[in-house]
Amino acid sequence: MPDNHEPSNPAVTGDHSPAPGDTREVPRNTAFFGHPLGLLTLFGTELWERFSYYGMRAILLFYLTDTVAKGGLAMEQTSGLALVSIYGTSVYLLSVVGGWLADRMIGARRSVLYGGIIIAAGHVLLTVPIAASSYLGIACVALGTGLLKPNVSSMVGELYDRGDPRRDGAFSIFYMGINLGSLAAPFLVGLARTWGGYHAGFAVAAVGMALALIFFVAGRRLLGGAGDTVTNPLQPHEGPAVIRWGVIGVVVIIALVAAVKLVTQGSLLSTFIDTMSILAFATPVLYFVVMYRSPRVTAHERSRVLAYIPLFVTAMIFWMIFEQAATTMAAFAENRTQLNLFGRTLPPELFQSINPALIVILAPVFAGLWVKLKGHPPTAIKFALGLGLAALSFLFLAGMSARYADTLAPAWVLGVTYLLQTLGELCLSPVGLAATTLLAPAAFRSQSMALWFLAPAAGQAITAQLVQVTEGTSDSTYFGGIGVVAMIFAIALLTLSPWVTRHIKAGAETVEEVELES
Repeated sequence: MPDNHEPSNPAVTGDHSPAPGDTREVPRNTAFFGHPLGLLTLFGTELWERFSYYGMRAILLFYLTDTVAKGGLAMEQTSGLALVSIYGTSVYLLSVVGGWLADRMIGARRSVLYGGIIIAAGHVLLTVPIAASSYLGIACVALGTGLLKPNVSSMVGELYDRGDPRRDGAFSIFYMGINLGSLAAPFLVGLARTWGGYHAGFAVAAVGMALALIFFVAGRRLLGGAGDTVTNPLQPHEGPAVIRWGVIGVVVIIALVAAVKLVTQGSLLSTFIDTMSILAFATPVLYFVVMYRSPRVTAHERSRVLAYIPLFVTAMIFWMIFEQAATTMAAFAENRTQLNLFGRTLPPELFQSINPALIVILAPVFAGLWVKLKGHPPTAIKFALGLGLAALSFLFLAGMSARYADTLAPAWVLGVTYLLQTLGELCLSPVGLAATTLLAPAAFRSQSMALWFLAPAAGQAITAQLVQVTEGTSDSTYFGGIGVVAMIFAIALLTLSPWVTRHIKAGAETVEEVELES
């Protein structure tokens, strides 16, 4: 599932260091499966927050596009697909802001708390059967997730000293909570929707977020101050510059919205989608330019930045395919899939539980495989393999769409599609986290995960545009076209892999880094 690319701040990768003057005492006990009890707090918080997020997302497209008579908002299908995609883009873009706020102003704990409260408010707003309330609720969930998402993971890292050998195991436990939450959510929210309609489903998601907040607030004492410290606080002399750049950013966004509206003459919704798409594409480009041109970046670090660019593009295309679980694949489940099983009709959102279930089963297998292979093959080849599997999943789905053009496809078709995507995710996502921290220049180490977040942001922005420009095309044409293009990118990276590997080695700082890419 997508949260394998979720870790955010430096603490996740072991790069966190206490701020000067930090005297807090973080518990180092072994009461929770050999780990500090603070891990239990964060485990429960993230399990229920992910439950609420994926539960809401599982039925969001159906709610937007269903008829008013059935409790939906009667949005046109293409607009609904684009909005759900750009909602995902917004979450990842706001995660960059959430990470910055925690690092510079409010600390990780407050960011998680405030984010959780805003998410809970958003889910409550979604339970109100009024369109305006629903749109405000969606915005609140996106904003709150942006605050919470990049910071709860960093707090896990703060529970351990830099050299603590339990760190990797802690994140394995933590991610199991993520997968358990996302696995259970479509089932329970889907049952609630079947029983009481969409707003009942959103109410179940709201309960999940309430439980997350209870875990977090009640378990604060177990954290021993983890997340309380602002690691890089704004200094008084920096205030004017922050305000100036903030005003410039707001002016640029307003100007961009006006320009998009003037050029496209579109509706408020389409203007919002196009504006967010442009921001999602422009932000990573700006990041790369700033990093490459920065005087604080050395010549061998520039070599690493160059090597990371094709990996980033590959990840962007991968997440563009993968994140369609909540959009085009959800629509395929609802409209093109046989849902009757033993005389009962399955809710289409249940298919979104396949990926986390497979992650729970296969993640330990892949972790052991990479250890046995000692990190081989090189990073670029792993990325190419991950994207190739994702491309193959859409080529397979395109073929099955053509095969069952005049009837409903059997449920196993989506099952195989999700299996291929999960295998691709396990090849690319954990490797991408390691590559991001490995290849980031030292001066940008704290911002490296923000750049990783921008890959799924840009990928979902591509989907938002694709579903609009391909409106009216068949499923086989849509999925097949994307599959072919993605496979071309995978083959291109495979061809470029010696160049990428050479640049990674040129920017390596240790002999071990060189050996990993050999």
